[in-house]
Amino acid sequence: MTSELGLLDTNGILGQPWVEPERTSAGLGWDKQYLSVQRERPYRESFAAAGTHLVILHLDGPVVVRRGRGRASRSRKVPAGGLFIHPAGRDLTVELSGDLNTVHLYLSDDALQDAGGADRQVELAEELGTTDGLLEQVVRSLDETLRQWEPTARTYVDQLGSMAAAQLVRRHRAGRAATRSPGDELARGLGSRQFETVRAVMEERLAEPLPLAELASAAGLSVSQFSRQFKARTGLAPHRFLLGLRVDQACRLLRTDPAPIAEIAIRCGFSHQEHLTRVMKAQLGTTPGTVRRGS
Repeated sequence: MTSELGLLDTNGILGQPWVEPERTSAGLGWDKQYLSVQRERPYRESFAAAGTHLVILHLDGPVVVRRGRGRASRSRKVPAGGLFIHPAGRDLTVELSGDLNTVHLYLSDDALQDAGGADRQVELAEELGTTDGLLEQVVRSLDETLRQWEPTARTYVDQLGSMAAAQLVRRHRAGRAATRSPGDELARGLGSRQFETVRAVMEERLAEPLPLAELASAAGLSVSQFSRQFKARTGLAPHRFLLGLRVDQACRLLRTDPAPIAEIAIRCGFSHQEHLTRVMKAQLGTTPGTVRRGS
C-alpha cells in the first residue's frame, strides 16, 4: 500500500514557527495530495526543492508576496482567491509582507503526470497571484471534505485530487499554448466489460474506503483516463456513482433486514447513521426511518 503524503513531502514552509496550522490531512491516508490550512505571519525564507507540486490559495488579502532572488525576483499584491503555484523539484525563495490565511495543496508528481498523459513530461509554470476559479473551487472542496472527514469519502478525495491535477495541466503547465491539452482526447466511455468489472468491485467493497486508483486499476486505466471514461459512460463521477450504490443497498436492507439502522449504515459504507441520513435526504428526499416504515 502506498504511504500517505505528509510534511516530509513538502518544501518546509509548514514546519516553520511563523505558521499556525488549523487542520491538515495528516493521518487520513491521502497518498496523492496533502492539504494544510493555516495562519501565516510575515517572513522571508528560502526552501529546498520538494517532490510535490505546491498550490497556495490565499483566503484573505490583499498582501504583497515576493518570490525568487535578486534580479530574478518579482512581487505582486495578491488578493483573496489568488494562487501561488510552485513546481516540484525547484528551490523556493519567498517573502510574505503581512499576516495571511492560506490553504496549501501539495500534489504528487505521479498525479500530475497521470493527468498529463504519456506523451511527454509535464512541467508546471511558476505563478504568483494568478486566478483560476475551477482550481480554487477544487481546493476549497478538499478543505470542506477535510473539515467533515468521513473515511468513506476517500474516493471523492481522490477524484478532487485528479481534478486539481488535470486543471494544473490544462491551465498552468509551462509552455501550455504549444502543447496538447488532455481535453483534446476523444471522450469515449468505459467498455461494457470494464464497466461491469469496476461495478463489481464497488459492490463487493461497499463498506470499505475505496481509493480511485484501485478502481482505475480494475479497468486497466490510469486514474485520469478512468475518471473521464467512467463519467462519459455513466454521466457521474466515480464517487457519485459509488454513493448511489451505497444508498440503493441501504434502502434494500432497510426494507428486508431487521438490523438496527446504525448497523445497516456501516454495512453499506457510511460512517454512522447520521451520515446515511444526511446522504439519503440529499439524494432521495427521505430518511432511513421513513424507508424502513415503507412510507
